[in-house]
Amino acid sequence: MSARAFDGYRRRCWPTLLALGALASSGLPAAQVPAASTDPVAAPRIPAWPFVLAASPTAVDGRFAIQVLAALLDVREKPTQRSLVIAQLKQGVSIEADRREGNWYRVLLRDGRTGWIDYGAGRSGPSFAVDANPGVTRTAPRTDVIAAVPPPADTALPAPAPVASGDDEIRQQRPMGKPLEPVIPLIDPRQVPPPSPLLPNETIPIPDRWRLADQLALVNQRWYDPYNPNTIKGDRPVFGADWFFNLQVISDTVYEARRLPTPIGAQSTERPQSDDQFGRGRQSTFTENLIVSLSLLKGDTAFKPPEVEFRLVPVFNYNYSEAQEVRALRIDPRTGTHRSDNFSALQEAFVDYEYRVVSDRFDFDDVRVGIQPFISDFRGFLFQDQPLGVRFFGTRDNNRWQYNVGWFRRMEKDTNSGLNDINKALRRDDVFVANLYRQDFPVPGFTLQGTVVYNRNTETAPQFLDNNGFQVRPAVIGDARPRKYDVTYLGASGDGHFGRWNTTASVYWALGRDNHNPFSQQPADINALFGAAEVSRDFDWLRVRGTALFASGDKNPFDGKETGFDAILENPQIAGADTSFWIRQAVPLIGGGIVALSGRNAVLPSLRSSKDQGQSNFTNPGLVLVGIGADVDVAPRWRAIANLNQLWFVNTSSLSVLRNQGDIDRTLGTDLSVAVQYRPLFTQNIVVNISAAALIPAKGFKQLYDTGGSSTPYSILANILLTY
Repeated sequence: MSARAFDGYRRRCWPTLLALGALASSGLPAAQVPAASTDPVAAPRIPAWPFVLAASPTAVDGRFAIQVLAALLDVREKPTQRSLVIAQLKQGVSIEADRREGNWYRVLLRDGRTGWIDYGAGRSGPSFAVDANPGVTRTAPRTDVIAAVPPPADTALPAPAPVASGDDEIRQQRPMGKPLEPVIPLIDPRQVPPPSPLLPNETIPIPDRWRLADQLALVNQRWYDPYNPNTIKGDRPVFGADWFFNLQVISDTVYEARRLPTPIGAQSTERPQSDDQFGRGRQSTFTENLIVSLSLLKGDTAFKPPEVEFRLVPVFNYNYSEAQEVRALRIDPRTGTHRSDNFSALQEAFVDYEYRVVSDRFDFDDVRVGIQPFISDFRGFLFQDQPLGVRFFGTRDNNRWQYNVGWFRRMEKDTNSGLNDINKALRRDDVFVANLYRQDFPVPGFTLQGTVVYNRNTETAPQFLDNNGFQVRPAVIGDARPRKYDVTYLGASGDGHFGRWNTTASVYWALGRDNHNPFSQQPADINALFGAAEVSRDFDWLRVRGTALFASGDKNPFDGKETGFDAILENPQIAGADTSFWIRQAVPLIGGGIVALSGRNAVLPSLRSSKDQGQSNFTNPGLVLVGIGADVDVAPRWRAIANLNQLWFVNTSSLSVLRNQGDIDRTLGTDLSVAVQYRPLFTQNIVVNISAAALIPAKGFKQLYDTGGSSTPYSILANILLTY
């Protein structure tokens, strides 16, 4: 090559070499090199070696025919991968594009919006096929590979290449870089012939989805394993498509030791020459309840209430008690200080029928007939029992409204177990209930309830004795004559939380008529009040709470008014519940009749002969309780519970009359209890509870039970609960 020719070749190549050098130093990809300059003065550039020219179709009239090849193609708001996806196109869809920017095409959607789709750079194949001339058969785009080979020394260089358009841009890559993906020819999925209808069926039908796991050998079912799919635990139908059976077995074992004020008399002590009014008060009880729940129900209960349910719950009880004084367990002193008893009961036996579904959210109307559980409020302050009855209940507005309307007749109870005794006639004690619940009112997370309960008692038999020989109706108090009463309870309750404050509360107003007051021997009007509230707050593993309770007391037993509040059958879950001495134990009123100052598992000092078998009594001293407590989650398996409650009588006039004693102080005492709960499996299947409680007597309690010593009433309880 002559010096003049080489100088011309150098002048033409040098600007391109400078540009490529600058590009390499900047770290930008080669594909961002601008197209050849259109300045007539500038020298033409030679692209780096090797380079690929992708001949993309150019639209004649600005339109492109697009056919989607990918299974699903994203349509983005802007021509960038980071842009928002506004739609998706399925494989085989044909659509039109009116603009192209590099590998991006702007398409018009059916709803009038426009979006951008990517041709498929960086993927294993193109996302769609493009036809630049809609209506004309298109061949696969041509791809030429051109190697830049230096021309011979004496050969003139070709003329500068024309300027590349936007549709035919040159994409460059560095040596050893990722190769460009090949362009796949146009494919039309609609041209694939459908399968022949004569082909054999390739699916195997199965009876239902529950048996699929068995056919695939995914689950090794064991009847005794409640943690994995199990037919007898209601995990799959027992027959038909949606008939399920659910078996639940509970073992409830309780041992408790206690010291209570215990009366003695000339004929009821094992200590000769003993003439004290109060005897030795140590007692103990062992109780075992085996509860078997059998349910047969119809319906897909994972999504809605059952359509039909049949339930049967027998309970088998054994109990053994010891006391230090005779007549503490049975009225006949010859039976000694030990008592062993057993009993079989039927606690539930009902049919539940869903007679109407009123919304697509499965709001429903149900009717339940038979022996069934019922609780009138959130904490069991007024009425909690398993009576015989008919109840209509249901929901509205996606379960925000719930209602109950029912009639119940109370069943006689077995004395020593407290269970239903179906061998005896029903009591003449009727309860009519209507209540309404509203969830998320007045704030989200709180449920408000309004209740009307009417109790009509017409048990006028001259005498009814319990299984131990003690008279329970009418109560041996006052003139001990038969009585009947009608009382209506108007109540409001709430349960939930206000922010981080957990709150539960109930108020009741009792209005009615007693046809015979045992003190005045005249009819009396009933007008009594009750209120209770508990507020708590959680701090990680710690919950602290405060409790307050008020039950009005009777001011004058002879004024024709009964203002002491009493419930129908209470089981209060407040202030420590069964870990509390005052709530757990029945303290007898010695020297004032065969009644108890407080009932077992009861908070009201109602002066009943028996909480389970006696009648309500609205001539009582009333109660004020103020307490604090805490639950401490020591570990996932361990929880510690502590409660401190201060107790007062509201008015002691009725106690003074019964004991023929002067003014009795209102201070009752301090109830202190501690408990530990252990769950070895982190679930409720095995729960161990151990608690200890004591009542530190105040002046009023000492005036009623002055034993002349420093013996403090206490109780120790151990409970093992096993659930299958």
